[in-house]
Amino acid sequence: MNIIIVGAGKVGLKLAEKLSQENEHDITLIDLKYQNIEHAVNQYDVMGVTGDAISQETLKEAGIEKADLLIAVTGNDELNLITCLIAKKCGHLKTIARIRRPEYNKDIHLIREDLGLAMVINPEQAAAHEMARVLRFPSAIQIDTFSKGRVEILKFRIHEDSPLDNMRIADLTPKLNCDILVCGVERDDEAFIPGGDFVLKEGDYISIVSSVSNGAYFFKKIGIKTSSVKDTIIVGGGDTAYYLANRLIQTGISVKIIEQDEKRCDELFQLLPKATIINGDGTDKTTLLEAGLEYAESFVALTNIDEENVLLSLYAKSKDVKKIVTKVNRIEYDNVLNSLELDSIFYPKNITTEYILRFVRARNQSRSSNIETVHLILDGKAEALEFRIKKGSPISDIPIMKLHLKPNILIACITRGGQIIIPRGHDIIKEGDSVIIVTTEAGFDDISDILQ
Repeated sequence: MNIIIVGAGKVGLKLAEKLSQENEHDITLIDLKYQNIEHAVNQYDVMGVTGDAISQETLKEAGIEKADLLIAVTGNDELNLITCLIAKKCGHLKTIARIRRPEYNKDIHLIREDLGLAMVINPEQAAAHEMARVLRFPSAIQIDTFSKGRVEILKFRIHEDSPLDNMRIADLTPKLNCDILVCGVERDDEAFIPGGDFVLKEGDYISIVSSVSNGAYFFKKIGIKTSSVKDTIIVGGGDTAYYLANRLIQTGISVKIIEQDEKRCDELFQLLPKATIINGDGTDKTTLLEAGLEYAESFVALTNIDEENVLLSLYAKSKDVKKIVTKVNRIEYDNVLNSLELDSIFYPKNITTEYILRFVRARNQSRSSNIETVHLILDGKAEALEFRIKKGSPISDIPIMKLHLKPNILIACITRGGQIIIPRGHDIIKEGDSVIIVTTEAGFDDISDILQ
């Protein structure tokens, strides 16, 4: 595909990185700042144009007339919308806009329809959706869903005295009598798609794939709590806090928000009448303790400063808060943060990139399958992809054990009608199935890509 990315900020660069790795796209990046374009061109296999994206001359220089897709991810909603509108007039292409302001969210369907947008992505809303999911299942660090919510990949840490410590993966299912599959293990800075002989250790982060009910049963068998948190304290009253609080309140979770700006507190009070809004400095220990931090079941750090979020989360951890969620914007520090064992860390930029990648992959008209879902897992070192199998697929009607798979490929789950199958060697894949593949390779857009 010929893809134009407008905006060379964190999201734009992350998209350029991921899409260029696939070696299937011609990518052009547009930004007002020459140094941003220079950095992108030096780092990734992309073309760069310095200029204003609402200028037809700039768009033409970027190849708008031959482009298949334009992705507008600048920090300005209005600029993104206008860019998409002008792009539609200049070429025959699909457009994606990043829209962040909650005011637009109410009429997003009208905006999308009137401007002919193929997709609208709200990073704060998307992040809040992911955060709410782990607060409803607090023992999981990350939860990714497939097959319209029927299948999940759940990531969690093996703690001291866990029955999984020193257990071979091949022994896990017979010993625990659970129909789940370990699809990934993170140990130190390495990520593995493990075989049956792989031995799990205390401190490992493991990802399992299962149905919703089997995942909950597995967690109970290994002595891990599965029920939702009853309450949470959120520090920072921005858009993400609003979206998150709204979701949690709808599911019966009690919410307190600490926000320093008095005007914003008044707005939140009107928007969230069932939440407790506290006007105060959320980085102040006294304020946190008076809000009941020591008795809270969960804590969410959502200020605009990464360092504050990290320190607040470490403080909450010192007070034995069971579930801690931390928002981080600067993706480049993920290795350092992982060493702090901060429970669930969310990168809104990564989530936005993931949503857009899913769309781009789905737009590639594959012969034997359609991509329905894409998630970055194992700290971004692997992908989990859900394919819908078409007639004539080269992997159909062959036992999995006889498929000649590329290295570092795992067929993790098959959904057939309403049945969820954790596959073994004798299972076969059929036309119409939904199949989840886990791989450390990038750029798969057809199920045939898993074959040697």
